[in-house]
Amino acid sequence: MRIGLIIYGSLKIRTGGYIYDQILVKHFERLGHKVEIISLRERSYSRNLFDNFFCSINSRIIRSSFDLLLQDGLCHPSLFNINKRLKKYSKFPIVSIFHQVLSSQPRKNWQNAIYRNVERQYLASVDAFIFNSKTTRESIKDLIFLRQPHIIGYPAGDRLASGVSIKDIKSKAQTRGPLKLLFIGNVLPNKGLHRLIDVLALLPAEKWHLTVVGSLSMNSKYAQRIETLINQKKLSSQINLIGSKNGPELTRYFSRSQVLLMPFSHEGFGIAYIEGMAFGLPAIGSSKGAAKEIIEHGHNGFLISPENRASILKYLSQLYEDRDRLVEMSCAAFDTFEAHPKWEDTMELIHNFLCRLVSGRCRLKL
Repeated sequence: MRIGLIIYGSLKIRTGGYIYDQILVKHFERLGHKVEIISLRERSYSRNLFDNFFCSINSRIIRSSFDLLLQDGLCHPSLFNINKRLKKYSKFPIVSIFHQVLSSQPRKNWQNAIYRNVERQYLASVDAFIFNSKTTRESIKDLIFLRQPHIIGYPAGDRLASGVSIKDIKSKAQTRGPLKLLFIGNVLPNKGLHRLIDVLALLPAEKWHLTVVGSLSMNSKYAQRIETLINQKKLSSQINLIGSKNGPELTRYFSRSQVLLMPFSHEGFGIAYIEGMAFGLPAIGSSKGAAKEIIEHGHNGFLISPENRASILKYLSQLYEDRDRLVEMSCAAFDTFEAHPKWEDTMELIHNFLCRLVSGRCRLKL
């Protein structure tokens, strides 16, 4: 098949959604399909809306004679009207890969009202969907009556070769000293790192150490705000901002840590949770969003209501003081990873879905 994939910027950007897209492209190319990346310039949300009227990608896409056009759902503000025009001149199905629904995230009501209006127009312009979680699918159902064919292709946690054993996991969890906490995510306001630092400042220093792995350049003003906050609270010896890491370097930070801590991040899925569990890291995540599809409260981690900051202190203190419980939860986290679909499983599921869609044999709902 000749496949087009529309994204903002480059697949080299380290976000969960682009990791997903990158793995999908490599899988399809390995199977002999030709995938052409169509990169749009990412600007502010309002400026991206103008792409629908002044962007010249229509003729390029039509000339390319695709069998299938994939679109990262993040690009929806640029594409809702373009898709309508494409359908007049082409017969290939347009499939949206949805990693998160902007209007479902916590922000001011008037802002989400704008996002909902644009998202609804975009959702009506595509022929099928790939969702990364049940939570994302349900958020879409809150916006439209979902008639289009769709599938849930869960992200996986086996991108990094952990090579850990249950013995290793137990030994790491039993290691005394400050809890080795890990935050995996680009340093952006929606990840809630500033809120986490405010909470950790209330916990005795001997109980914790936090490593933050994620880009410091995607929002430099916010990153500077985080550095200032760390200095103001005199936590420079407690918190390390590492920057973006991948491959063996990222593996090393997972291997050294004991708990994955991201309680204020509203995730469409949360690849970091399942990747951490591949290394036996129980996860503390938000009860809002899709973390609940991975984290079983009290078993392989804890789900935190963003309004209940005291519970973070309680659970971290419990894990610090009761290493036997940390061992149990670490083993349960690894068991969750083992039972979860792997990337090969998810990509083959998507491949079969898209092949049936292109051949015209896809049922209304799978």
